[in-house]
Amino acid sequence: MTPELTALALAILVQAVQFVLMAIPANMELGTEYTTSPRDTPPDQQLSRRTGRMQRALNNHFEGLILFTAAVVLVTVSGQSSWFTALCAWIYLIARIAYVPAYVRGWVPARSMIWAAGFAATVLMTLASLI
Repeated sequence: MTPELTALALAILVQAVQFVLMAIPANMELGTEYTTSPRDTPPDQQLSRRTGRMQRALNNHFEGLILFTAAVVLVTVSGQSSWFTALCAWIYLIARIAYVPAYVRGWVPARSMIWAAGFAATVLMTLASLI
């Protein structure tokens, strides 16, 4: 397995852990009557500030993971794996791990800089596959 695929597998696991860390308090706060419903109407109460941030960080990871997965597939299928693309993959993974506490704790502007590092790593990995 390439380093990029390893980083992708770990990023998926990070997202799974992130989901559980958000879902447990969300279920406790909103109640299972709402969370097991079809959610046709908004909940009677909102998530707490912390749980809401955890949910937004999770949603952000879904968005970032789509691009990162595409970059990893592109690098892997084209046989363009290199030390540089591996470095980009690990930077993405580290940034995603760091992003969760940065978002939940409201670290400004660090949160945005961490996000930018992960995004830049994904874009650079994609550009490297074209060279």
